[in-house]
Amino acid sequence: MSPHSSIPAAIFGIVIIGVVLLDAFETVVLPRRVTRHFKLTAWFYRRTWIPWRKIAGHMRPARQQSFLGYFGPLSLIMLLAFWAASLILGFALLQYGIGEHEELNKERITFGKLIYHSGETFFTLGYGDIVPTSGPARALSVLEAAMGFTFLGVVIGYLPVVYASFSRREIQISMLDARAGSPPTAVELLVRLAGTTELDQIVLDGVMRDWERWSAELLESHISYPVLSFFRSQHSNESWLGALQAMLDVTSLLITGIDGIHPGQARLTFSMARHAAVDLAQVVNARYDPLAPERLDDDDYNKLQETLAAAGFKLRTGDEARQKLNKLRAMYEPYLHSMAKNLMVTLPPWQHPTKLKDNWQAGPWDRMIQAKGLAILGQKPVQPQISDDHF
Repeated sequence: MSPHSSIPAAIFGIVIIGVVLLDAFETVVLPRRVTRHFKLTAWFYRRTWIPWRKIAGHMRPARQQSFLGYFGPLSLIMLLAFWAASLILGFALLQYGIGEHEELNKERITFGKLIYHSGETFFTLGYGDIVPTSGPARALSVLEAAMGFTFLGVVIGYLPVVYASFSRREIQISMLDARAGSPPTAVELLVRLAGTTELDQIVLDGVMRDWERWSAELLESHISYPVLSFFRSQHSNESWLGALQAMLDVTSLLITGIDGIHPGQARLTFSMARHAAVDLAQVVNARYDPLAPERLDDDDYNKLQETLAAAGFKLRTGDEARQKLNKLRAMYEPYLHSMAKNLMVTLPPWQHPTKLKDNWQAGPWDRMIQAKGLAILGQKPVQPQISDDHF
């Protein structure tokens, strides 16, 4: 028994299938940012992120970060399910428009039953309770089954690539823990570099070169796979935005001028990191905030100079140097602030006002281990302290 054909339904089905296939191609295969005004994947992430962020806003900070961490992986699975459901709907509309189907018990074919038939065809279940009887309907069923196999291949190949990119990003961020503190700051990075090795131009250029490559990989991976922007780091005080800001802060100081250090490699790293900040602000749909707070006022700037001077870095002073630093900051701070506001990420300052414990220094057994050791010695346990002397 065949339903009446419907040309509008068939046209609507073709449009849905075309839009989903184009979006999947641009998201999975096309290695560049799409500048078209409307993009289905971008629309999906924005519409699902808004309520998720609002719910997180009513939670305590500790639970909030854990809740936000679920969005990236979960939204990736939801996107794949959204694509599959859209394709099933599109093919059901096409089958409805073409007509010529028959059910085993000769019941009337409804649109709901065609959605069921489209789903079992897409996932290649093949129960055979609804059978296409015309040539076009049969050809469409074969095409949908082939697309179901292709979709499975996309899922199998897409997820490992996304997680491999996430892993490469996080390795470098984790290495900042002992090098620049938790969360990382520009001042702490320079101070620790000066304290752990005989700092020279070669060592500093090597560090900057590593972060130039990291910034390039960050830009490439997050444009190719925008969902990575929502993937949080393992620790709540670490983030790809915080690491990017720390590198831009460091290179800004080196470009402003530190006696005895040539800023050549710092300029290259700054250019690459700033490029990443600008392009990724568009990926996460960040909006300029004219009320962004000042990160480096006069008091903070003076303390920064004093801390660097104590570590052996003589930062150039004077109005010209300060204006140069402010100009460099204006090139990236608005983008990072807007991205952090949109993604609910807390960015670190230029310098922590007090000494913070690094992530590697914290452990769930520290107090028990110390209490046991001191009990053997007959001493009272005290709060464990780990300093740079432990190196």
